[in-house]
Amino acid sequence: MSEINHTVRYIQVTPDNTLQRIDNFLRLHLKGVPKSHIYRIIRKGEVRVNKKRIKPDHKIQLADIVRIPPVRVAKEKTLPSPKLNKIAALASQIIYEDDTLVILNKPSGLAVHGGSGQDFGVIEALRSLRPHSQFLALVHRLDKATSGCLLIAKKRSMLRTLHEQLRNKTMNKQYLALVKGYWDKKWRTISEPLLKNAQNSIVKVSSEGKTAETRFKIIQRYQEATLIEAMPVTGRTHQIRVHTAYKGANIAGDDRYGDDKFTSFMKTLGLNRLFLHAAHITFYHPGLAKRTTISAPLCPQLATLLDKLQPS
Repeated sequence: MSEINHTVRYIQVTPDNTLQRIDNFLRLHLKGVPKSHIYRIIRKGEVRVNKKRIKPDHKIQLADIVRIPPVRVAKEKTLPSPKLNKIAALASQIIYEDDTLVILNKPSGLAVHGGSGQDFGVIEALRSLRPHSQFLALVHRLDKATSGCLLIAKKRSMLRTLHEQLRNKTMNKQYLALVKGYWDKKWRTISEPLLKNAQNSIVKVSSEGKTAETRFKIIQRYQEATLIEAMPVTGRTHQIRVHTAYKGANIAGDDRYGDDKFTSFMKTLGLNRLFLHAAHITFYHPGLAKRTTISAPLCPQLATLLDKLQPS
């Protein structure tokens, strides 16, 4: 469903949008409009900044006036009710918040955004809980099955800062994973290229894939498994899951890259989810003017499972 916005809009640039590219600014205000159409109205001069024609890479300045012509836009989806149990429970998973940032201990089983059969995800749920927030945007992603630290920016300036840290690899993420059997201490770093299948999103190690690197550290050995810390240097899809499986040390509860026998054994101990948890995230917080580490505790199911295992 779509509708036509019949009026020309004039929007003044706020501090949050200063130095943003005009094409990205328009994508924010014209949700549901194809990128090709946005570039078309820029080229035709229908979009103006301070009454002047501009190019798609033009960076807008504070207090600029942007003219947006009438266009057909997608109707905004209705947000889920904040009274739903899953959404109400999410409020208790906030582990850090200030004027610029929210950090959640994302539960396993909840996607970061809706789509592909999901009615809603973390970002829609958070917008439902915070209906008066003008800006909420995912800084990065976690797999649906993975739990732990998830950053959501409340200001575009913070989003830009954190994205720059991701690009420069100065943001550090540390995951806890329980893997099958004996993890060799020589496996400190796995650098194997990963290729994603476009049809089913299954990832495999392949010389035709993209560079991927994960660093590992042993936390605790058990008789049937090893608890390891995984620190991805790159951010490929399913990277930790595929790199561990490549060594025959599949992550417990992994329904894509797991070992059936190991998964069945873990189920007898009460595990019915992936044992992969984003335990710590470290980044430079401009508001605090220092590097900051936020930690997310293991959910009771994972903590209880570890108590049932026998150290070796």
